[in-house]
Order: sequence, then structure tokens, then C-alpha cells
Amino acid sequence: MNIKLIAIGKTDNKALQSLIDDYTKRLSFYIKFDLDIIPDIKNVKNLSESQQKEKEGELILAKITPTDQLILLDENGKNFSSVGFSEELQKKMNSGVKTLVFVIGGPYGFSETVYAKAQGKISLSLMTFSHQMVRLFFIEQLYRGFTIVRNEPYHHQ
Repeated sequence: MNIKLIAIGKTDNKALQSLIDDYTKRLSFYIKFDLDIIPDIKNVKNLSESQQKEKEGELILAKITPTDQLILLDENGKNFSSVGFSEELQKKMNSGVKTLVFVIGGPYGFSETVYAKAQGKISLSLMTFSHQMVRLFFIEQLYRGFTIVRNEPYHHQ
């Protein structure tokens, strides 16, 4: 199985980017992982919230193939413990999913078109985090999930 994380906008904080790079490298020992950054949309001041979500949605959907399984990181998604998330990853691997695509949307979330294409939604927390921090937290949770699947000592219970 391959995992892809799509996110809108680059990470401009060097410390966060360094940590993202570190966990991306760690994750590569377990699975093929790609972080795909969609550049920020230009002239968003001239767009309504809805128009911005539609434009971002078009860019997101252009990165997805018909066989990909699309999971949105969304505040209204399902909550998992780290162990529960690792079990979900194992189920996806066992079910033969070729590419599992997770998406972090823009500041206003996702367009209805993106929601319609998604096969699921996951919430990292009821709290609000910056989109840049969410990348780090999610990649770390992917890494943690695979260490749990392999019974490695990274995660303590």
C-alpha cells in the first residue's frame, strides 16, 4: 500500500518543516509515503469562501486517481486513539487498498465535490490546529501507527 498526504500551501516555518521531514523519513522505513503540497491559490482576497473551496477542490481532485481511497482530515470526522488508528491502517492494508490518500484542506475546509468523492473522514482532535501543525501531527501519527502495527517500542501504553 502507498500513502499520500495532500495539503494546501507550503510550510514556511523551518522548525516545523524540519520535524515534518524527520517523520517523513522515519515513515519511509515502513511504507511508500508521499507528501504532495498544492501551492496556495493566488488572489484569494477576490474570492468568496465558497469559490476558494471550489478552486482548492479542483486542485485536490486532480491529484487523485479513480482507484485511490480518499480520506479527509476534517473536524467532523471519526476520532481514533493511536492504537485504533493503527488498527484502521492494518485493515486498509489487509483489504488491498493500493493508494490511501489523506487530505488536509484549506482554511475553509473542503468543497462539496471533494466531500462527495471521499470514502471517509478523520478528526485529529476537537481542538483547532494550524494547517502546518496538522501536517506534523498527522505524519507523526502515521509513523506511530506503523510502529504499533509492528509491535515496536515507540508507543507506550
